[in-house]
Amino acid sequence: MGKQVKAFIFDLDGVITDTAEYHYLAWKQLAEDIGISFDRDFNEQLKGVSRMDSLKHILTLNPKLSFSKEELAALATRKNEHYTTLIKDMTPNDILPGIRELIEDIKKHRLQLALGSASKNAKIVLDRLQLLDSFDYIVDAAKVEHGKPHPETFLTGADGLGVSPADCVGIEDAQAGVDAIKAAGMFAIGVGSKEHLAKADYIVETTRELQFVNIMAEVTK
Repeated sequence: MGKQVKAFIFDLDGVITDTAEYHYLAWKQLAEDIGISFDRDFNEQLKGVSRMDSLKHILTLNPKLSFSKEELAALATRKNEHYTTLIKDMTPNDILPGIRELIEDIKKHRLQLALGSASKNAKIVLDRLQLLDSFDYIVDAAKVEHGKPHPETFLTGADGLGVSPADCVGIEDAQAGVDAIKAAGMFAIGVGSKEHLAKADYIVETTRELQFVNIMAEVTK
């Protein structure tokens, strides 16, 4: 007999919509402002990671650079300004394939839905995608002390919904996110490469494969 499912907790970037490219361009622009260059391979390490932790990781590319806490905060703010400019034209057409149908099936089966994203712009993005009202709870990334792969984001999501973590299914596209779901004691679904998401309980290559009936079959095995 498999577990009972009461709720789903989604990541945002790479699961609901593909804002990863916008994050990459925004970080790249900021990095170039301070004389650092990085490529898409390096950017993979930033997925699912908080804004400040991402900035600190980028700064390891040039250890000679030194910034005060105030300067680091200003740099993070500048990156966010680049990002919000890039996402201003997002529409429901930017929802990834299969996600709208999955959300509809989750709600149809009277299961709860939360968002567990490291993005502090999550509500803005969901609003532009016209999905804000679909979520019963949205984790406030600004109040999360420990970013992914720490389980705090997903544990906060479960707590916000009033359900046990053991009764939750988490969906992520990043290794740090999958690690966070597993550390929270939830069933972990990974979207993307098996090589990077090997710890997930169930892996699909694209969001189009995230079909409710198949997910429930895997969870309740």
